Amino acid sequence: MTATPDHSVLDGKRVLLVISGGIAAYKCLELIRRLKERGVRVRAVLTQAATQFVTPLSVAALSEEKVYTDLFSLTDESEMGHIRLSREADLVVVAPASADILARMAAGMANDLGTTALLATDKPVMVVPAMNVMMWTNPATQANVRTLEGRGIRRLGPAAGDMACGEVGSGRMVEPMEIVAGIAAFFAEQAGPRPPIHKPLAGRRAVVTSGPTHEPIDPVRYIANRSSGKQGHAVAAALAALGAEVTLVSGPVTLADPRGVRVVRVETAAQMLAASQAALPADIAVCAAAVADWRVVAAAGDKVKKGPDGPPTLTLAENPDILATLSQPGPQRPRLVVGFAAETRDVLAYAAAKLARKGCDWIVANDVATGTGTFGGDDNQVHLLRQGTEPEAWPRLFKTDGAIRLAQAIADTFTTSNSPEPV
Repeated sequence: MTATPDHSVLDGKRVLLVISGGIAAYKCLELIRRLKERGVRVRAVLTQAATQFVTPLSVAALSEEKVYTDLFSLTDESEMGHIRLSREADLVVVAPASADILARMAAGMANDLGTTALLATDKPVMVVPAMNVMMWTNPATQANVRTLEGRGIRRLGPAAGDMACGEVGSGRMVEPMEIVAGIAAFFAEQAGPRPPIHKPLAGRRAVVTSGPTHEPIDPVRYIANRSSGKQGHAVAAALAALGAEVTLVSGPVTLADPRGVRVVRVETAAQMLAASQAALPADIAVCAAAVADWRVVAAAGDKVKKGPDGPPTLTLAENPDILATLSQPGPQRPRLVVGFAAETRDVLAYAAAKLARKGCDWIVANDVATGTGTFGGDDNQVHLLRQGTEPEAWPRLFKTDGAIRLAQAIADTFTTSNSPEPV
């Protein structure tokens, strides 16, 4: 089991970021910002294709460093030659790594500044692929990846999901915070073994729900709540890092699976409930999924077509209440059940009512009103409500950091003297 990377290892590190051409290049602006927040010095090289998607000016503004694009720039070569540029880094990261640049790296080509720096570097290299699913699965690309990995080049991703081209499958660039975690894991590994980490949840079992559910209207359309799954996946990773045996029941998301976590993928609320119950008995249940409240009673077998009579009438039924079901008293009830409340107004009042109504032990309440950036974002501000105590207001945190704080609070509960034995 791999622990959540310690981002403190990033402070003072130097990363050369080679940005190649592809729609995912826009994510590198967020990646630079997140690395800078953690004390990383980022220099960037843009291929000519990359400049069609992000501008050198925007990269320079975020990195606070000169951006390099031209192999034959006399000014750049006199100030910072490509060999020095490639070697004054602790790690070279290629993100997004297009099929083209992977092929040129595998062939040992040096026909632009990016590939020349990669060929001249004596530092570790990490690639973060991003391309169309057919390009990724093409035997030529797979052979190039195997060649690069055989040379010791590390790879992050790609993730699976919807793509800008309209297709679905493997080929999405992993999210910026996942790249940050991958870079941190690399530097932690380079730092060598650490003293044994205390695992306060060792021997405990946890089930975590994450992401949305999709309730089909027909084979094309569905009812869903907005959810990226970032918070739920982060909670699963944080619990695993503290030693818990974690089952993550995930709705449709585009995130990579957390390491050291068993993942069960589902589509509907009924499937999510069944998978959660199948993961019992457990000591801990964290219901972070944004489960659709309703489903269509009879989903159409074929795509519903527009007609002269106007929109079709949909008969809805309530979905099973996963949080309330897991909270019901009985031998299968987890010893600690934590729910999430996503509200757009009167957050604490609604969360307190939910805590009483559902029968769970804790509620994590967050404001998802328009303008908060909670949906799909990397940070969040929550209140933790526990039965019989005043709400705890937490500062705005990255979702990964909030998950670590929640996992530690759970661990503290189970390390009290009167805590029961693991299931």
